[in-house]
Amino acid sequence: MAKFNGGYGGGMNMNAMMKQAQKMQQDMLRMQEELAAREYDATAGGGVVRAVVDGSHQVKAIEIDPEAVDPEDVEMLQDLIVAAVNEAMRIADETAANEMKKVTGGMNLPGGLF
Repeated sequence: MAKFNGGYGGGMNMNAMMKQAQKMQQDMLRMQEELAAREYDATAGGGVVRAVVDGSHQVKAIEIDPEAVDPEDVEMLQDLIVAAVNEAMRIADETAANEMKKVTGGMNLPGGLF
């Protein structure tokens, strides 16, 4: 009679799998905390506008070179601010996805868990 191994090839027992899953979960939680605490910055307009966000997508700082302030063209300044913030958010998301891939071994996890 064939020995049933629970359908998990390679002879890995259930306890070892559970320990591995728990370790991965702990590593993911630690990484999520670290990523949330990190700051990411980006510039727009050749560096005249700088935005800093954290890993939780909170805007931490906006720096504007006084030369970028033109009362006749407020829309341009607004666009530069939006562009810098969006780029900083993109960098934060990309960094988080890459770091989480390292923790999960490249597994795609459901539910937006990176």
